Amino acid sequence: MLHHRLSGPFRRAFAALAIATLVVPQTALAWGQNGHRVVGEIGQSLLTDEARRGVAEILDNESLAEASTWPDFMKASPEKFWQEEASPLHYVTIPKGKSYAEVGPPPEGDAITALARFRQQALDRRLPREQRALALRFIIHVVGDLHQPMHVGDGSDRGGNDVKVDFFGQPTNLHSVWDSGLIDRQQLSYSEMSRWLMRATDIEQARKWMTPDPLVWVAESAAIRPGLYPESDRISWDYAFAHDAILKQRLSQGGVRLAAYLNAMFAQESGR
Repeated sequence: MLHHRLSGPFRRAFAALAIATLVVPQTALAWGQNGHRVVGEIGQSLLTDEARRGVAEILDNESLAEASTWPDFMKASPEKFWQEEASPLHYVTIPKGKSYAEVGPPPEGDAITALARFRQQALDRRLPREQRALALRFIIHVVGDLHQPMHVGDGSDRGGNDVKVDFFGQPTNLHSVWDSGLIDRQQLSYSEMSRWLMRATDIEQARKWMTPDPLVWVAESAAIRPGLYPESDRISWDYAFAHDAILKQRLSQGGVRLAAYLNAMFAQESGR
């Protein structure tokens, strides 16, 4: 789970994040907001110089952590895109026993098609900067979504939204437990959690996770998903304990893959 064996650019990135988070005010923030920001914070630390310049050209001083929650915030916007088109772009559906390649996207699109669409827009210098920023923020968000296993549903229960549970005495649903419930129980700010996860992740493992292919991420989430359904609708400490390792792994992987995706994306732009 990133320790003292770190070397080269990874060592410098992880050390810089660890120092920075010691001096940044720690606020209690709520894959909900905290989860996405963890993914963004880890991803930020692993960007190449080329990717950093590409992101800054589009978002100025806005960090990946800050940008990561914007598509959820914009769900309340009355604009047609947010009310009629954006919702299906946060998840994918893969029925049991199938792969994404076998089922493909629905007519309205999904998170996989969104990545391809917004990647093209983010890199298109002919488009207004505002449109490129929307595209890049959505990419940052969707990479996080695809590492939350319940965002890769099987089509039977809306990604766990229809599975009602009592979580530590509070009525909710399984999707919300994975979006924010398990993370909020940690009582950590996103910067604290990011620093702890990076310190606990072995660098060689992080390198193995460095794939920019979203079909790999989706297949992983689909494989994890069946094991997340509880035997009882009343869940608390036992459930949180049993799934703590996979929760932290998916957050860590999301951050590593966000960097991998953006690094490849902006390398492609420069023709490398």
